[in-house]
Amino acid sequence: MDLQGVRHIAIIMDGNGRWAEARGMVRARGHRAGVDSVREVVTDCARAHLPWLTLYALSTENFKMRPALEVRLLMVLLKRFMINERATLMENGVRLITAGRIQEFPARVVAEIRRTEALTAGNRGMTLCLALNYGGRGEIVDAARELAREVRAGNLDPESIDEAAFAQRLYCPSMPDVDLLVRTAGDLRVSNFLLWQISYAEIFVTPMCWPDVRRPLIESALAEYARRDRRFGGVQGGGAAS
Repeated sequence: MDLQGVRHIAIIMDGNGRWAEARGMVRARGHRAGVDSVREVVTDCARAHLPWLTLYALSTENFKMRPALEVRLLMVLLKRFMINERATLMENGVRLITAGRIQEFPARVVAEIRRTEALTAGNRGMTLCLALNYGGRGEIVDAARELAREVRAGNLDPESIDEAAFAQRLYCPSMPDVDLLVRTAGDLRVSNFLLWQISYAEIFVTPMCWPDVRRPLIESALAEYARRDRRFGGVQGGGAAS
């Protein structure tokens, strides 16, 4: 897997339910199959020495609006993942962190997440960030609230607030900007995902549903990324934008 200088890949893992329904299965089977894709993609990216991988595992909207039975299943799968994948994460030197309002999850699920984060905290390979009960607008609001608290307490001059100061109040201050955003299942939208961090990300969309994703799809996305001309607001050849 040739990373082409990519430091951070973020993936909107979409299509578990559609994958199952297309095969005459209940949606739960799609979520279970999606776990296998997570394991393989995480392992392949770690072995390729990708520094950061962020997976959109559960949006705030999904957590609040999906049927209660489906949400309970997702909580069971998340807890099981945290327990069952610890050995694989350790074997590949992966550090696990989370982004989102996981304090709203059941306490037993939060406890397993925290155990896995603590166990892998010393790993020096890839950082795997799971976006859980996550929304990009919510992250920006939470960062703004933190800045407001600091200003009100007299610990921060409002005139000193810049983009760097704001970024330091996001859920994962050390997270680099996203280089490549991959979306599965074909929808052409970013779905409130990492709105701050994807400002100049290259976007790759595939009709493939998440349970079918394996290394070849990631390699295709990287190959497409390598053909892009990333100008960051400038013009081709490095001049300033007019």
